[in-house]
Amino acid sequence: MGPLIITASMQMAKPPQEVFDAIVDPQKMSNYFIASGSGRMVEGETVVWAFAEEPTRFDIPVKKIVPDKEIHFEWEGAAQHQTQVKIELAPTKSGGTLVTVTEGELPLDAKGLKWFSQNTFGWTNFLDCLKAYLEYGINLRKGAFDFMQASS
Repeated sequence: MGPLIITASMQMAKPPQEVFDAIVDPQKMSNYFIASGSGRMVEGETVVWAFAEEPTRFDIPVKKIVPDKEIHFEWEGAAQHQTQVKIELAPTKSGGTLVTVTEGELPLDAKGLKWFSQNTFGWTNFLDCLKAYLEYGINLRKGAFDFMQASS
């Protein structure tokens, strides 16, 4: 059996340009995913993301941007291992966008399985929150992970 690779997809009832902008613009992304970002995702730059439920800030090297189609970056998540993330945007016949997130890869071992479980949930949550924000103006993450914050 080969390495573990995460793939999650969801259709949005918004055109690719609007979905793309909601992902690369930290002001918009802070309405559904991150608490804050240091800047717009630009190819060759590194942005810093902060999450409300995490004390750690994450450096996100942006590897490739194809406007309204693809976003590639590196991510070091729970597995303490640098992985490649690709977000693809494909227009649908109805005028919406199919968003597919792929992240990988890690070996099929205990550490890899923990990463696979956590990040599969994370990317599914990202897509759910993106859809709620784009289509209904709702921030599903607001207060959702307060239980994860360390007690003061």
